[in-house]
Amino acid sequence: MQLPATERRTGASVSRTPPSIKLGTALALVLFICLLPRRLTATYGIVAGILLFLWPLCRMPFLFALRRLLVMEFFIAGVALLSLLTPSATPVVLAALAKSNLCVFTMLLLIWTTPFHDILGQLRKLRMPTVMLTTLALMYRFLPVLLEESRRMQRARASRTFSRRRRLAWDNLAAILGQLFIRSAERAERIYLAMCARGWK
Repeated sequence: MQLPATERRTGASVSRTPPSIKLGTALALVLFICLLPRRLTATYGIVAGILLFLWPLCRMPFLFALRRLLVMEFFIAGVALLSLLTPSATPVVLAALAKSNLCVFTMLLLIWTTPFHDILGQLRKLRMPTVMLTTLALMYRFLPVLLEESRRMQRARASRTFSRRRRLAWDNLAAILGQLFIRSAERAERIYLAMCARGWK
């Protein structure tokens, strides 16, 4: 998610780079990472070195990157676990973990240095499907709304819960996620009907 302008501190040289170059470089680097061998080689270290070199130029805070990488690790671990189903799985799992983390870190550098509307503009120039671009724009617009909704639900649940049992905390979390999913679906339906009423197809 894009940070407010007051919280973002991009590097001067990187911020002046045209969005098309930054997006093209990021996509090319992600494609190159995906095509790397299924076993760890020195090429992985070279790619990691390039990203570590770009990190100070982008001036992306350490905690910003760490928090988002930790969130993505749950999904990355799931992808890596699927690799255990193949014979001689250990090298494949390690390569999957490395590829996933390198790709995520590449995209973090991109979104830190490039406003999201610039990314959408460049994708539009690349003739990406309009439906996909609209979906991305709506997701970017309403993701903070859903996060604020979940925080309100958590505060409301905490104000009515006086037990500190771990099992109850997990039950509350499951209930909040379920309610948030239902509210998100209802909100999406209302947004769709409103867009259709205004001529959107």
